[in-house]
Amino acid sequence: MLEVRDLHVVYEDVILVCRGVSLSVPQHGIVALLGANGAGKTTTLRAITGLLDVHRGRITSGRVLIHDREITGADPARIVAAGVSQVMEGRRVFAGFTVEENLRAGAHTRKRAGVAAHLDRVYEMFPLLAQRRTQRAGLLSGGEQQMLAIGRALMAEPRYLLLDEPSLGLAPRVVEQIRDLIVRINEAGTGVLLIEQNAAMALSIATHGYVLEHGRIVLDAPAAELAANSDIQEFYLGLGAEGHVSLRDLKHYKRRKGWAA
Repeated sequence: MLEVRDLHVVYEDVILVCRGVSLSVPQHGIVALLGANGAGKTTTLRAITGLLDVHRGRITSGRVLIHDREITGADPARIVAAGVSQVMEGRRVFAGFTVEENLRAGAHTRKRAGVAAHLDRVYEMFPLLAQRRTQRAGLLSGGEQQMLAIGRALMAEPRYLLLDEPSLGLAPRVVEQIRDLIVRINEAGTGVLLIEQNAAMALSIATHGYVLEHGRIVLDAPAAELAANSDIQEFYLGLGAEGHVSLRDLKHYKRRKGWAA
């Protein structure tokens, strides 16, 4: 189990972004983390994977554990070695590297002797990457780059994979492919924490879901229950194209519901 317990995160020692976030990801489950832009979703992922310092943020209280092992605030390389990998929003592949060089970069915490076997497994899961192994990553399509980013994260053989907006900017057909890949990765034994503005896609494959608002978890339920919730249906599954939602939409929705904006 990957667990976040009562997490508080501040940026620049001024802006409190996470306000007591608690969630858990079972190793054989897919967990969706939903919320409008600015709710604290990406910050939660950065806190788990040790990337807060890069963005001038820090954990002020709370804990992050993987199978009861403390990883709160640990060095990112140690966290990857412990079994947690993240695919950041925007894919962020090394554009000047080949596909294979990108994948090998993802295995930097593994022993060199096992890298070839990891590479074969990733190519088996992503045949398209095998076909393009010598092509520079910057020449790939957006969907192919997303597959490469996921494949690179899998090179570390994580027990938990954290995905930040994997469908962002992709065509509907490619979104379906990414959705199916996430399911396959989970079925192979990797737990997934999925951040998605495309709530319909996320809840269709998740076993459990959390809704984050202004740094706090406001809903916590099995994914099927969230999908059946009238507020979730009206807001996340009803407003915006294909389940996407903006902060402006959120404020408008709250005003209509009589909530504080």
